[in-house]
Amino acid sequence: MAEQFLTLMADLDDDSQRRMGEWYSALKQAGFSGIQTPLPYHISLSTYPLDLEQEAVALMEKVAADFSPVPVHISHIGIFPGGKVLFGAPERSAELTALHDACELGAPQPHPWTPHATLLIDTPETICAAVPTLVRSFSPFVGTIVRLHLCAFWPTREIASVALSGGRKKNPTLSF
Repeated sequence: MAEQFLTLMADLDDDSQRRMGEWYSALKQAGFSGIQTPLPYHISLSTYPLDLEQEAVALMEKVAADFSPVPVHISHIGIFPGGKVLFGAPERSAELTALHDACELGAPQPHPWTPHATLLIDTPETICAAVPTLVRSFSPFVGTIVRLHLCAFWPTREIASVALSGGRKKNPTLSF
């Protein structure tokens, strides 16, 4: 299958990776493995057509230079319409929304943005069967977006990754 689109993702910190990895381990121990990408847990920020790869890399580098790490409260789980994707989801905060908005290139988006971190991709029947297992292991937490990561899909091709290192500081009035 030829690549179809680019996705700019916000990678979560090591502790968040560990916690979400524990959720996935509970799913695997219960017999659910799904169709997973070989990527760290992340929140997708935007998609672009393949012909905008250079512009997407330049934008990613600019945004990473503009933003400091962003806290995210992974507070709940969800399933996308169609029932094929089970995810952990963050609360929408002003900082997360600002990061998302900064990643737009003006390319039409196929769907409205739903911040989420995919845990399992499978058939609707398997996703529904996996929910009780995830509910038993799920515990909300506050993690941190520490880098941006650009990939092409399908198959997965990693293009670039850059740490958030910029000047937009955490909003002192924001709390979780």
